[in-house]
Amino acid sequence: MIFAELGIGGVLVPGLLVVALVAGLALLAVRALLARLGVYRLVWHRNLFDLALYVVLVAAVVELVRSAPL
Repeated sequence: MIFAELGIGGVLVPGLLVVALVAGLALLAVRALLARLGVYRLVWHRNLFDLALYVVLVAAVVELVRSAPL
C-alpha cells in the first residue's frame, strides 16, 4: 500500500508525508525552471498557479509510486 508508514531510524513516517516532500522538492525545481524561462510573465496569479502545479506534482508522484513494480 502506498500510504503505509515508513520506518526511518525507528521513527514511523506517514507515506503521504514522503510523497508530499518529494512533490515539494520537485516543485522547487520546476518553479526555478519556469522563472528562468519567463513563464510566470504569462500567469495571472502566481501563487494559485504554484498551488495547482503542486497538486499536479503530488498526483504524478502518487501515480509513479503506484505503478512501480514491487
